[in-house]
Parts: sequence; structure tokens; C-alpha cells
Amino acid sequence: MQQSLIKKNISIIVIDSSEVSRTIISRILKAEMAHTRIITCGNGEEALAHLSLEHYDLITTSLMLPDMDGLDLARNARQSESHRYTPIVVVSGDADNRLLREGFEAGVTDYFDKSQGYNKFVDFIKSITRRTAGLVGRVLYIEDSKTAAMVTRHIMEKHGLKITHTTNAEHALELLENGAKQSPDGDSGFDIIITDFYLKGRMTGGDLLHAVRTRLHYSHQEMPVLVVTVSDSPEKQAEVFHAGANDFVSKPIIEEILLARIYSLLLIKQQFNALRRQAEEMRLIAATDSLTGVKSKRYLLDNGEKFVNDENNLPVAVFLIDIDHFKAINDNMGHITGDHVLAGLGQLLNESFSDDSVIVRFGGEEFAIILPNVSIETAKMKAEAIRRKIERLNPVNVPITISLGVASSIDHPAINLNNLLKLADKALYAAKDAGRNCICIHSASCIETMVMPDMDSGIFNFLNQKDAQ
Repeated sequence: MQQSLIKKNISIIVIDSSEVSRTIISRILKAEMAHTRIITCGNGEEALAHLSLEHYDLITTSLMLPDMDGLDLARNARQSESHRYTPIVVVSGDADNRLLREGFEAGVTDYFDKSQGYNKFVDFIKSITRRTAGLVGRVLYIEDSKTAAMVTRHIMEKHGLKITHTTNAEHALELLENGAKQSPDGDSGFDIIITDFYLKGRMTGGDLLHAVRTRLHYSHQEMPVLVVTVSDSPEKQAEVFHAGANDFVSKPIIEEILLARIYSLLLIKQQFNALRRQAEEMRLIAATDSLTGVKSKRYLLDNGEKFVNDENNLPVAVFLIDIDHFKAINDNMGHITGDHVLAGLGQLLNESFSDDSVIVRFGGEEFAIILPNVSIETAKMKAEAIRRKIERLNPVNVPITISLGVASSIDHPAINLNNLLKLADKALYAAKDAGRNCICIHSASCIETMVMPDMDSGIFNFLNQKDAQ
């Protein structure tokens, strides 16, 4: 999954004449916002000294300071190269007419009514940082004019944007395609494309836009595109948007307009990434049993058949595991203890099998495991190994054993998952009938029962019983 566009480490400077307010705000911010560095100042002169030495992602200031006005501090901050676009929040007891009238001119981004309290203030700061502070991005920049490229690239790089520059659309398309091929989730390696609409070579900027939308199938949210054009006529604007652009800027480039457009598009990309992460998290939640940490039965129903039919996984073996006398644990020790037992077993199963295996909570105290590329003999060894591990587990000091049924696609070629599970289930019930704490393997002609091994000799005893089908 591609990285967020918000920097993990955010620097905030809090300017307030009250030492008590500074202490409380700093403490709550540090508690509520991980990876945030907080600097506090008691007056404007001290704050401006800090602002001249390093960059901050957010500035908050009281309207009234001991040595200057909060709006004057904002004006001074805006004059510095490193804080021309930094969000500035003015904290005031009321939004008087002067603040509303002069705030925008002074460069104030927003204001907060401090009568709402410290906790509301911290929530407000968290919202501001999510929307504006510390935006960074990976830009694919296509411009065939050396002079224009040098100037525009300098503007973007000094504001923290990572630029990959190329002079033609063909190379840009190649970079996008190669990036998508190398990423497991199709991420091209870029957050935004900025391209001149008129490019020398076989492909124009318009052709590149068309390829991005129709050949690579990137939506406007997944890959925002900003077009640079020499004309802002209505006809040209329409042509740019029809080609697939999100927005455009006209030459000659004006720094403030360019950055405002870029940041607006990066926010679109950030929101897309957040929604994609949320969708992935929801998918993982649906696919995972929350108590045990193994896959859910829903995951097995959605993916199990495909897994079993994949030639790269054959032959597969299916284990069905049932905790012996689990009802007695719940009845005698309580369901909370029973849940701890299930959680401990789930953790052991996840740790004991490789990532290419499918481990599922099949229901209640039953677990299913599908192992790819295993022979019957390997399946027997793995089954006995996990039986022994579980016998030694003692989760929350509760001794447990399991009965385990095994079925393999080697004995039953072309069998589907449902029928393979049925055979493993028959073997599981045979293990229970044989006295529990043992393994039964369903073969083509019989069910083979591996009774508890003789610990002195290490030799298995085998019992055969006819499969009554």
C-alpha cells in the first residue's frame, strides 16, 4: 500500500502569553497526536525567532500577545520564504469584526474561539493538520522547455515536493507503466502528474492524458493531472478538461497559483488513498476472525475454492481441528476463559504455518487449515507436529488437546473444496471415536488413525477402519 501524503512528524508552534494555557495545550497535543513536535512561545518576538530558524507545519497564536498583535505576527510570518503557505490559526475569545475583516489580508488560515475549551481546540488542530499541514507528494513533471522546467521545478522542490522530470510524454507513460507493474497494488509511484499540454514528439500532453485515463484506467481521484497551458480561453479550457485533466494553470507560472492548484489536487489524492486504505481495512476485518486472529469462514467461502483449484498449490491437504471437550471448559471455567483458549490456539496456528497456508476458524472451537504443495507423508508430519505443540500450549493455564482430521487431494483428484472438507470432517469424527487427542487421515480406501505415539519408542501405532460411505 502506498504511503500517505501527510508527513508522519509534524511540527507545531503554539504562541500564547499564558504559561498555563501553553502547558495544557502542549500536553494534550502530545497525548492526542503521536509523532508531533510542539514548540511553545510566550510572545511574538520569541516566536518570530523560532520561525526564522526552522520550518513549522502549523502556527497557532493568540490574537493579543504581550509585545505585538497576533495579526501582525501572521503578517511577519508570511513574509518569510519558509512560512508563506504555512497554516496560521488565530485563537481568540470572540471573532470580532477586525479579525474577520483583516484576518485574510494578514494571511490567517482560520481562527478558533477559545471559549470552547482546550479539548475542542486540540480537535480543531488535528482537523487542520489532516487537511493542510505538511503535504508532500511525488510529482511526475513533463515539460520540454528547459527554462520553464528549471523555474517550475525549483518552485515545487523548495516546498517539499519530490519531482521526477521528463521532457516527453512517451517516457512519462513508460514511467507510469513500469511503476504500476512493480507495485503489488498498482501504484504508479506518483501522486500527481503535471504536464505541458503542448509537447514535442509523437505524443502531446493531451495524448498522455488520454492514455492515463483510458489505457492505464486511472481515475481523476487516483491520479490527478494538472495541465500547464499557454492559453486560458474557454475553448482551450474545455479541450483540457475533455482530455482528462483535473485542473490547469496558465503560463507564465505564478508560484502562489501553482502551489494552490497542486495542494488542492494532492488533497484529492490523499482522500482517495484514505478511502482505499479504509476499504482494505474493512476487507481485512471481514476476512479475519477478531477473536483468534486467523482467517474467517467468510474468507474461506470467498477464496477457498480458488485456492484448492490453483495448479500451483496442488496437491493440497486439509486439516480440520477440534478442541477436545471444549464445552467443559466453557461450562466449568466460563466463556471468557474459553475465549482466551481460542485466542491462544489461533495465535499458535498463525505462528506454526507459513503464509502460503490458509488458516480459518471454521466454527466454534473448530479450525480448518489448507496446506499447499504437500504430500501425504508431509501432511502427517505437520499434523503430528501441531498436535504436540497444542498439547504443550496450556493457554491461560488450561491444558487442551485436539482431534484432527486430514484429507488430501492426492487421494481424491479433481475434488472440490466442499467435498474435501467433508472427507476431513469424517476423519475428524473418526479421531474423536478413537479416543481424541489423535490424528485420522482419510485415504482412498480407509481412514487411517494415528494414535498418540509411544513416547519411549517414538513409533506410531496405526489402526485402519473401513470408510463407511
